[in-house]
Amino acid sequence: MAGEAKMGNPAVVGLAGFGLTTLILQIHNLGWCGMGPIVALGLMFGGLAQMIAGYQEFKCGNNFGYSAFVSYGAFWISLCVMLLLNHFGIYKSSGTDIGWFLVVWTLYTAIMWVAALRIHGAMASTFTLLLIGFIGLDLAHFGFPGMTKPAAVVLILCALNAWYMMAHVIFMDVFGRDVLPVGKPWITPKPKQVDSVPPVTESA
Repeated sequence: MAGEAKMGNPAVVGLAGFGLTTLILQIHNLGWCGMGPIVALGLMFGGLAQMIAGYQEFKCGNNFGYSAFVSYGAFWISLCVMLLLNHFGIYKSSGTDIGWFLVVWTLYTAIMWVAALRIHGAMASTFTLLLIGFIGLDLAHFGFPGMTKPAAVVLILCALNAWYMMAHVIFMDVFGRDVLPVGKPWITPKPKQVDSVPPVTESA
């Protein structure tokens, strides 16, 4: 009987879209590029492609990947929609409005961060940097604009972490071995205690 056909890992697309779009937004926040690339990539790669990857994670039974890729894909599409609505003068969002948008995503990220600590070191570091970066952007939109560039640097590191995980999966498939190790989980479950059972002896 023929074996089952090999399936691709949707994380290689989800992580690529997440990392690349995060990276281009932070390049903008550092003042190195305009908004055009952000809107285009946010809609197509960080948004649409990442959401498709998330729905493929659903088929794999991976709730973490399903939630993360679909949700952050929706984040990018929502952000780009707000930017377009602002550009065309429809339903304008103030800096504070965008700040609250970022705050609720920070809360979602905090939940995912806790779960990431149990997966592996690379995932834990990626979500730790993402959470710190979101908090920095929150502060930047609520009276501390000087936090924008430090947050951008943190989120660039986050994007590179995501690409590291993508490369880990691709290289393992191509080379047949773990070229880029992802490290142990930062939180490991405690071993279960097994109650000792006294030996059964036969009576005379």
